Amino acid sequence: MKLAIANLSRILSGDFDEPYVEGTSILMEDGLISEVGEIEAEKYNDCDVVIDADGAIASPGFIDSQIHNTFNDYTPRQKTVGFLESYVHGGVTTGISASEVHVQGRPKDPDGVKALAVAAHKCFKDFRPGGMRMHAGSIILEPGLIEADFKEIADKGVWLAKAGFGGVMTPFDYVPMIGWAKEAGMITTVHTGGASIPGSSGIWAEHLIAMNPHVSFHVNGGPVSMPEAGFAKMVYESEIALQVCTAGNLRTALMLSDMVCEAEKFSRFLIATDTPTGSGIMPLGMMYTITHLASLTKLPVEWAIAAATGNNARTYGLNNGFIAPGKDADVLILDACEGGSKDNAIDAIRNGDIAAVSAVVSGGIPRFVGRSRNTPSGIRNVRVARSSVIENFAGNTH
Repeated sequence: MKLAIANLSRILSGDFDEPYVEGTSILMEDGLISEVGEIEAEKYNDCDVVIDADGAIASPGFIDSQIHNTFNDYTPRQKTVGFLESYVHGGVTTGISASEVHVQGRPKDPDGVKALAVAAHKCFKDFRPGGMRMHAGSIILEPGLIEADFKEIADKGVWLAKAGFGGVMTPFDYVPMIGWAKEAGMITTVHTGGASIPGSSGIWAEHLIAMNPHVSFHVNGGPVSMPEAGFAKMVYESEIALQVCTAGNLRTALMLSDMVCEAEKFSRFLIATDTPTGSGIMPLGMMYTITHLASLTKLPVEWAIAAATGNNARTYGLNNGFIAPGKDADVLILDACEGGSKDNAIDAIRNGDIAAVSAVVSGGIPRFVGRSRNTPSGIRNVRVARSSVIENFAGNTH
């Protein structure tokens, strides 16, 4: 499919160092962004779909880097079907597994956790609920795993490993397993804070520094935050990416935001939701955390959005998260909500209001155009201006 978005007022790049891209249009073809800027009108002639943004703002699709998927689009924790498809209506175009820990009756032996990770990875490889790309299959680190196990599952495509729910005697027992996973080329993630499920243990800064994973999951707590002294240790004594989540402690998330900016370590600051969990299903979780950070601290809105897009993409080695030629065509059209006091999405978020998600494109395909079922309507008439596809992309509204 060849797709164009025209009449944008601003284009957010996803890169906090250079947050805007000059121009008013985005051209996409075969699932990739091909051109961004001022695009000649004749280039629209052979597009399958042209979207008129009517002066709204484009952003990369959000990357929720901590989703507790299981199999299919179902969460047994909340007994909810279709939650991933609903997250797309909150602007999430990519999800990353926090491990399939909520699979009912999940295995805890080495063969079982390997099989679970491989099965989840393969099940979601070509399954895109609501258009979301879900990177599933994160091996849960359990006692008994050996170095060869990580090479074995990496050869089968598994590239994520998660510590924090295994039956270890102490979190320090994860140190060799994290090392083996990294040697196998995996991105390693670790639960941070108090125990979130019965049988798991709290993991603090000293444990994380000893393990040295790529990402400290929900460093602000999932749901219970680690002791406050640990935050400075994580910022100044490690290079670990620091992920804050909606289902955590808001006060420490705000504190960490200020801390990483002061330390000039913002590239390590990530946003995710850590859902579905006991905190529930949160289709607008990414949007709310962006809004909380941008309205309750001095963090620029553009930087908060970058923490939900480009920062996640760099940390996980993904080809999306940025609006630039050659990147995956995952794009949102954001607007101020109808009835609000601001006239654009950036000012609305800074004011503490969520933005209207007026369109979602993922993989170069419009998933809906005009109105999300999970946000109020925008104030602009974002619409399909021309289409040769027998589909109006209106989506289901509430």
